[in-house]
Amino acid sequence: MELFVHDQLASGRGHVTLRRCVATLSSALGDAVRQHRLAHNAAEYTSVCRPTKYERACWSPAQAACFLRYCTQQNDPLTDLYELIIGTGLRRGEALALHWADVHFDDHVLFVRHTLSNIDNSTPVFTAPKTKSSLAWVGLSDRVCAALRRQAERQPGRALVFTRRGGQPLRPEYALRHFHQLTAQAGLPRIRVHDLRHFAATTMLSSQVPLAMASKTLRHSTLSTTTEIYGHLLKHVALDAVRAIEIALAGADAA
Repeated sequence: MELFVHDQLASGRGHVTLRRCVATLSSALGDAVRQHRLAHNAAEYTSVCRPTKYERACWSPAQAACFLRYCTQQNDPLTDLYELIIGTGLRRGEALALHWADVHFDDHVLFVRHTLSNIDNSTPVFTAPKTKSSLAWVGLSDRVCAALRRQAERQPGRALVFTRRGGQPLRPEYALRHFHQLTAQAGLPRIRVHDLRHFAATTMLSSQVPLAMASKTLRHSTLSTTTEIYGHLLKHVALDAVRAIEIALAGADAA
């Protein structure tokens, strides 16, 4: 089994996928042992090391602005897709699955109903958002509304906000590959499209947007999810809390 694990990792199999394979195999072999069909479970003590935790990369506001400015100068067709993700913190699949029927310009909001995913890395399909809390309203700034209006002019008469020339959904891997090409051309650090969501989150929190409001905008299932992911940015929240107590006590003393 150790040789199997080594060969699978060497061939590029992901750690998470391989751990699930080994767990399933161990369960099946364990059942065979209990039924006296095998003498021992060869996978019982096989372990797959956890991969190094991904270190979230994040652009500064200046880098994000530089990227969007470069895309605009190039008249790139996906400029407004990246503008939407940066300006709202939507996940890539949610932005690609956005329908015009769910965009409400007068109210400056959109509603997330779907996400676009790949099945077998080949067929894009619409599925439910990541969590129940992901199915929610998201506010739109004037800048993002302007980007969406430009997109409506660029591709009129479509049900989806972002499509290929023939009206088919954009493939998630294409949006990522194209993003990497633009990033390299603009001379910016390489990050993932999903890291644009992290940019939105870190910008909100570092600008002292209340934690509950940021969590609601990101549509995390709980506040603890936000703090676990972005806890290193929340030092100002702790300071604001104790300063509020200090101000209250000072006010009481002065009364």
